[in-house]
Amino acid sequence: MHAASLSSPRLVRVRQLLADGKPHTTREIVRKAQVMAVNACISELRSHGAQIHCDRRRVNGAVRFYYTMTKGPAENG
Repeated sequence: MHAASLSSPRLVRVRQLLADGKPHTTREIVRKAQVMAVNACISELRSHGAQIHCDRRRVNGAVRFYYTMTKGPAENG
């Protein structure tokens, strides 16, 4: 995979949202960070050293994915 630079505007937005260390749903990331391919952004951040946990939960009968960043990416990416 060829990951975008950490200075990429979309990765900056996702990184800033996840920086609080709280779980965020895929939908929340799409809306607040204005990105569509959340899984790709998460993968790119991980390739830069971020530790992001994905938790699958059933909420009101529907499956929701929650992403929590426990360690940010390396700054030299």
